[in-house]
Amino acid sequence: MRLVAPYRWITPNVLTLVASIFGFGAAACFATGERWALVAGGILFHISFVVDCMDGKIARLNGTGTMFGQWLDFVLDRVRVFFIALALFGGQYVQTGNVAYLWLMAVAVFLDLFRYLNSAQMTKVRASMRDQIAAYRLPVVPQAEPGANMGEPGDEMPAPAPAPAGGGSLKNRIGATLRRNRIRTHLFSGIEYEMFVFIIGPITGLIFGVTIAAGAALLAFEMFLIYKLLRTCQQFPGKLAAARAAHDEQETDRVPSSV
Repeated sequence: MRLVAPYRWITPNVLTLVASIFGFGAAACFATGERWALVAGGILFHISFVVDCMDGKIARLNGTGTMFGQWLDFVLDRVRVFFIALALFGGQYVQTGNVAYLWLMAVAVFLDLFRYLNSAQMTKVRASMRDQIAAYRLPVVPQAEPGANMGEPGDEMPAPAPAPAGGGSLKNRIGATLRRNRIRTHLFSGIEYEMFVFIIGPITGLIFGVTIAAGAALLAFEMFLIYKLLRTCQQFPGKLAAARAAHDEQETDRVPSSV
């Protein structure tokens, strides 16, 4: 990536378009359904995936991200995945006549869209809870970076959080260490799902089995994330009440007592 960064004309939008070109090339290979084309399509998708991962990093490194770039990245990613899935499973249906591939295509597209929407919505809910609690704490000046976040929700690493006082629990310390070293803590998210379905499945020829296994793993992990969100939401009223009480106590201490 640092070989690309010095060339200022290689903007995040250019990388997004290049990734889309490789992605549609993969779709064209998948559509034939031939064994060699499946391998070629898997390789092209991997190149497309690598290039697509670079746009957000280049945006942060060079400060060249834009709000339009976020929209373009989102739209082309979804369009690319849809047509690649259509070509991959549609090509297999044409080759085999097995209608199960059409059902598998519908499930694959649904799961990819579901994990994206689910991740985005969970991020909004968690941010809302954090903001409400933060409102009762010391004022924090937001430092927005417009157009810097060009990645998939939940796929890009969050900014490393400061270590809690006293070091925190072992779980929190391990998580902080992983984030500080840019190591993703997701067990099986959209990145792994797409790599299994559109790279490993076509290259190995085990499209049906790999797609089912990847879908089951993605769905299981999403259910785990939903359960964690449910637990957080259940604990939120108590945390908010505690923050409000602490705030009210501090405000009371600031008011001078009357004689």
